[in-house]
Amino acid sequence: MHRRIVALLAGTAVALTACGGVQGGSAARDAAGFPTKPVELTVPSSAGGSSDLIGRAVARAVEKPLGTSVPVVNKPGANGAVGGKEVLGSSPDGHRLVMLFKSLMSITPLAVDDPDAIRFDQMTVVAPLTVEDYVLVVPAASPHRTVADLVGAGRLSYGTTGAGTGSQLAQALLFGAAKVDATDVPFDGGAPTITALLGSQVDAAVIQIAEAAPQVDAGALRPLAVFSEARIPFLKDVPTAKELGYDVVVDQRRFLAAPAGLAPEALATLQKAVATAQQDPRYTEFLEKNYISPWTDPADQVIPHLEAAKKGYADVIAASGITFKES
Repeated sequence: MHRRIVALLAGTAVALTACGGVQGGSAARDAAGFPTKPVELTVPSSAGGSSDLIGRAVARAVEKPLGTSVPVVNKPGANGAVGGKEVLGSSPDGHRLVMLFKSLMSITPLAVDDPDAIRFDQMTVVAPLTVEDYVLVVPAASPHRTVADLVGAGRLSYGTTGAGTGSQLAQALLFGAAKVDATDVPFDGGAPTITALLGSQVDAAVIQIAEAAPQVDAGALRPLAVFSEARIPFLKDVPTAKELGYDVVVDQRRFLAAPAGLAPEALATLQKAVATAQQDPRYTEFLEKNYISPWTDPADQVIPHLEAAKKGYADVIAASGITFKES
């Protein structure tokens, strides 16, 4: 049975407190004394969504090995660009981190013209974090029980978690390939997208598995397809888009970054603390119970992955003939 993210996250917080919180973590400090104060983690999305809850799980797990508190600050907007730009423009002393997204770096540039977009040379990648898959869902009361039913409707509206997101890309490619008269309705994150879907403001939406799972378990949403390479164990009866004849594979990945110019000693301290946190049984249970996979590549492979993904998505968009960039 699926456990709600909030309940498990609360349990993680209690367990960490019982283990002593951030006490006794001074061994993590580097020769220069870093960290000398709390390390703030900006989650550039609204509270309550998958990004926020992952960020809070990471922050709680890393406090003890880092030896200081890690408060979380939500700063939503522009698929992570607002919070990302603020942190990456700050002092590279290691006391401000931001959780960034694959969609922001690999998909948003294909959809949105932003002369001030975040660049890789503005950041120091601290650590890769997670990999999540997307699912196409409709309300339980929808007459559409399969993707064939949905695209056969001839005309529909679909909710996305924002311009330049994996949610938008997956649906644009699928409905474009199916030659459906589909209208894109963007929202700011997964939580408002689900609210709109449940309120019948849109016919369908693509959201991340972790966000969809509670509503699927409750019988409020019906999953029609996933956009992974293979079926998801939690949704073992739900076909992949590829199985249905749509060659659309999209995932979301998250990673921690600091401003460019971070001292090697501070980076090493942060990376050691995150690596320890990622082995914490409470954190790994959090991921497992919410159908989230760890991103296990080395930190120096994060940017090459994102660059390759951007090129791959650009090629798929060009081949599909759809119009993806905002006018």
